[in-house]
Amino acid sequence: MGCGMSKNETKHETKLMESVIALAEELHFGRAARRLRISQPMLTKNIQDVEVLVGGALFLRDRKHVALSDAGRAYVQQARISLLHGERAVQSARVVIQGMDAVFHVGRTPCADPFLISTLLSIQLPLFPRLKIDLASKFPMDILQDLISGLVDLAIAHEPPESPLLTCVQVAEQPFYIAMAKRDGLASSPSVSLDQMDGRQWILFERQLHPPVYDAIVRAARQRGVRPQSIQHIIGPEEAFPFVSDGSAIAFVVKYAALRMARNGVTVRPLNESNLRLKTCLVCRADDDSKIASEFVRAFMRKMPDRNKHQQLPLAYPA
Repeated sequence: MGCGMSKNETKHETKLMESVIALAEELHFGRAARRLRISQPMLTKNIQDVEVLVGGALFLRDRKHVALSDAGRAYVQQARISLLHGERAVQSARVVIQGMDAVFHVGRTPCADPFLISTLLSIQLPLFPRLKIDLASKFPMDILQDLISGLVDLAIAHEPPESPLLTCVQVAEQPFYIAMAKRDGLASSPSVSLDQMDGRQWILFERQLHPPVYDAIVRAARQRGVRPQSIQHIIGPEEAFPFVSDGSAIAFVVKYAALRMARNGVTVRPLNESNLRLKTCLVCRADDDSKIASEFVRAFMRKMPDRNKHQQLPLAYPA
């Protein structure tokens, strides 16, 4: 928003962004207009006003279909952030005026290391003594999208992709673990290599949960000439347990899942592949210059010496 805008101009710009976002989500002029409680001609005018402003079409449309253009996707992404920043600005002011508790929204993956989560929850900021942490759990790519959209202030994520919209600080690095039946021949080794897994039935997480990590595993196996008999896909590690316990498959899991699976006839071994180690990062938006975010990250990193000691501890697994 321009710094010389009047109150009415600012409200109008907000309504234009809301119109584009509503149509992008509904992909139907009638439904989007009803959602915004405005007439369809007014919605059409709002969309046209924005398209004139940006100098191109945000939507590809004919009499029956509406689709978002590449320019439209770029606009919607930034419009959502802009609207959210406006809402957060109001909330921040109310925190000060009404003496309310400040809320810091953190996203995490379901398999995040419990030590990192307990470290995060233990943080107290002298400048924000009434700070409350709202912790949400989602799959890695969903968390990062929420971060970019401004729905969370900070994320604990595995292998975040490089993006000019994000700032990352690595806080941990762990190997993958291979879960297997205790009677499996692989259990006689202190660690497992990809070569030892050739011709076996593998269980892997669904690619959509984290495409870059999934592709790295498959690519590393292909480069070594390692071919699984088949690959079974799962959403959560517990889905793998019955197939691993009966010896019909071996499963790739992260440390937290390995600790949970090592029971009732199942054991785990670290995957000894230097190019397949899972990095965990604290991730913020690159444009987030809030005092709370910067203080929170600094406080977290000050606890990292203890984390380094924790990382050197071996993972306890049944023999």
